[in-house]
Order: sequence, then C-alpha cells, then structure tokens
Amino acid sequence: MIPGLKAHAQDNAPAIDKDYFRKMEDSLLVTADSIYNIMIPDFRTEQCELFVKQLIRTLKTPGSYNYPFDSLKKTINIVSSPDNKFRIFNWPLAYSDVRVRYYAAIQMNEPELKLIPLFDKTDMLSKPDPYKECTSNDWMGTLIYNIIPKETEEGTVYFILGVNNGNPISNKKMIDPMTFSGNSVRFGAPLFAMGSMESPDKPVNRFILEYKKEASVGMNWDAEYNAIVYDELASEVNDPNRKYTYIPTGQYNGLRWSNGKWRVIENLIPVMELKDGAAPDAGK
Repeated sequence: MIPGLKAHAQDNAPAIDKDYFRKMEDSLLVTADSIYNIMIPDFRTEQCELFVKQLIRTLKTPGSYNYPFDSLKKTINIVSSPDNKFRIFNWPLAYSDVRVRYYAAIQMNEPELKLIPLFDKTDMLSKPDPYKECTSNDWMGTLIYNIIPKETEEGTVYFILGVNNGNPISNKKMIDPMTFSGNSVRFGAPLFAMGSMESPDKPVNRFILEYKKEASVGMNWDAEYNAIVYDELASEVNDPNRKYTYIPTGQYNGLRWSNGKWRVIENLIPVMELKDGAAPDAGK
C-alpha cells in the first residue's frame, strides 16, 4: 500500500449473486488456460477472443466490480489501484516463442459497467520510446504488476509498472504514467527528472529498463526506502547502445517522488563489499 492512500470498499455495496459469478469465473478459467496452453497459435487467438467476450458479459452483470475473481487472479493479472477507483484485467497472448501481445481492460468502480480496452501496439515501434504519448489505442503493452498513484497539479496520475517480454533478444520493464480524461486514458507525461541517452536534457515521459533476455531484473515499490527500487544495469560488452547486453551490476538505484517528479537516487542500496573470508550480515 502506498503511504497516505487508503483502499476504500464501495459504501453500501449491493448484494451480488456469488453463485453466478463463480460459474462465470470457472468458464473464464477454462478459456484462459487454453490461451496459454493450446499448442497451435491460431487457436490461442480464438480462445483469447472468446475470453474477451466472456469477460465483458460477466462484467456487465450488476455488482461485478465487487466480485474479487480470486481464482482467475491465479491465471491472469487483475491489479486494482490503491484508491480503488479502477482495476485492470491483463494477460499476454503468445503468437510464437518470440512474439507476444498484451491485452488489458480497465474496469472503473462504477454501478454500471465502464470498461476501457487497451490495444497493444508495441510491435509497431522499432524500439521502446520513452517520449511517445499514447492513448488506449496505441498502448505500449506490458504485463502489469503494480499501480502507484501520485497527486499532481493536474490531478491524480497512476504510474503503471509492467514488464514486456515480447522481444526475442531483450526484455523491458516500464513505469508508464496514466491519466484519465472523461471516458479515455492517456499514457506518458514528463514526470521524471531525467532524460534519455539520446536527449539527456529532455525529461522522459516514461521510465524504461531494457536488458538482456536471460537477465533477472527487479523494479518495484519499496516502502522501507520510500522509493521505486530497481537494479542498476550496464552492458556486459561495454557497449551502451546495445541494450540487449545489459545486465545488473549488483547495485540498486531508486526513484523517489519529490516536488512533483520522480528523481533518481543513485546507489540507494549500496553494494556490500566483503573482506576475504567474511560472510554477509543478513538484513544489513
């Protein structure tokens, strides 16, 4: 939970037909399993289209926002905003071993269904773009694992943390600012006090870590440090232009919210240097 924010259950929420939702959830589980496990890619696409139809039909039922879909969460990502304004249903569709498209739909916490689908257009980009401003129709798709709200002069901005594994030689973790405007959403905003390698003096609209396919890279909110903690990366062949060679250095940096922007805190968790024969002190 982000400090200072509370998740509020809907007051006086109407009773829901739990038996009905359980039956619908069971059907969704069967179809979701087929999306992942059917061997023929074309059949995965068919099952994905069926899943979307089943999900919409289920969410149209009154009270759907108050049903937690606990079993379905084990198969697809369902991530709620800490202020309980919305939740996101999100899953990958693998067209092949190296081609993945991400699907997502935002359900608003309202009595009648308000659903905003997101359409992944990452495959139309030659490389990840830290400056592109996107809509729901050209979303830079990810598998979402956290949502961090922050208040700005323009209102609440939701920072979406996700991972994209759709490239054959590299993976990407992203922090993408999302804002609501009426019935639509926008992604990307200059709320990071840093530039890119190409334009170091121009603040980026999203934070992107791109790294070697086989590398394990962390990036998430850490309440102890009051920051988004992430692995520092460097090219293993000393070529900063080849992002697919980036691996963790062993050092952790952070992004801390200050004066309306995320600011880099280098060496947030210092690398522990040990003398020969010494053992690390756990938790220090």
